[in-house]
Amino acid sequence: MSRILLLLVAMAACFSSIHPVWSQSRLPDGNVVEPLNSGHNELRRSEWRDVVGRKLGFGAPLSRDWSVASAKHLVQNLPKTMKPPATMNPGSVEVSIEEWLVPTAGSHPHDPLAAADGSIWYTGQMANLLGRLDPKTGEFKEYQLKTPQSGPHGLVADKEGDIWFTANFKGYIGKLDLNTGEIIEYPMPDPKARDPHTPIFDQKGVLWFTVQGANMVGKLVPETGEVNLAAVPTPNANPYGIAVNSQGVPFFAEFGSNRLASIDPDTMQIREYVLPHAESHPRRIAIRSDDVVWYTDYPRGALGRFDPKTGEVREWPSPAGPESGPYGITVLNDVVWYSESGTTPNRLVRFDPKTESFHAWAIPSGGGVVRNMMATREGKLVLACSGVNRIALVTVK
Repeated sequence: MSRILLLLVAMAACFSSIHPVWSQSRLPDGNVVEPLNSGHNELRRSEWRDVVGRKLGFGAPLSRDWSVASAKHLVQNLPKTMKPPATMNPGSVEVSIEEWLVPTAGSHPHDPLAAADGSIWYTGQMANLLGRLDPKTGEFKEYQLKTPQSGPHGLVADKEGDIWFTANFKGYIGKLDLNTGEIIEYPMPDPKARDPHTPIFDQKGVLWFTVQGANMVGKLVPETGEVNLAAVPTPNANPYGIAVNSQGVPFFAEFGSNRLASIDPDTMQIREYVLPHAESHPRRIAIRSDDVVWYTDYPRGALGRFDPKTGEVREWPSPAGPESGPYGITVLNDVVWYSESGTTPNRLVRFDPKTESFHAWAIPSGGGVVRNMMATREGKLVLACSGVNRIALVTVK
């Protein structure tokens, strides 16, 4: 087996907790990928692109053209699993979804951001850029990052409107100063923290973020630039989505385990909460005004509710079933919205906690894996449709 092939196999192992065993497949250059042991869906093209891009950022000796071609080949030739069909179930709620194709092909928009001025920002993860869309005019503006192959992943705005992002491939937190156009980089103090993931500001203006592969959670104080890191107690927990409650306490999902966790904002001590099912792997979370935590259980196809005050956990099967791949999630007017990324096409799902009722809408472009979403101040939703290179705005009537 070649050195490059070994690297590719190692890349696939990064997803071993969520993907199944698959038979060997021959790459375009004649190399053969051996079977891997894993546990959920086959590695989709967009996920291969994520992994390959991350490894390129770490200095793996793979050309971009080779990586993209091999990812495409693998997805076309690996055994397929049947994705649930995306049927409509709108109920009495009226929803319209408008989408825009981003300017740079292959940008792979990962996370969206609803800015205070009504614009929609996104991370062009595979094009090394941040993008801004004015939904009123349809005008885009792109900001190229100064460090090549940074792999911008999550993003969030501070109170001044400047844009902060996680450089998932290069191990730093970045800030785009909108007044000057300058990008400021804050490197991780520990070289092991090479893949910062999802950022969020608390009420005091402190930036919190997960570091998935390094199994850490971080804290950045913008006034000083100081960065502190805390290791998650559970090994290989893969801290993923993160949100802050009304008391300023960050909660995050441990995608590599069946746990949620919180971190003390002063001491950075981490407390973990074990979910009832050993097979659970919460991926992203959202917090309602009552400080109850909602999470998407990606491999089990479930929506979960965790009350930190009582420790109570409740779960509901996602409408499209166990292969529906619940992923991006947010709260709008205390109603829970999330994506079913495993359906064809992806679906936008609404869950009303009061009535415990689900409603769903197909995403017009197909979605191509909606990894994250966010509510706007005007009561709308923004989505990043990564695999189809689009940004979406959802109007709820």
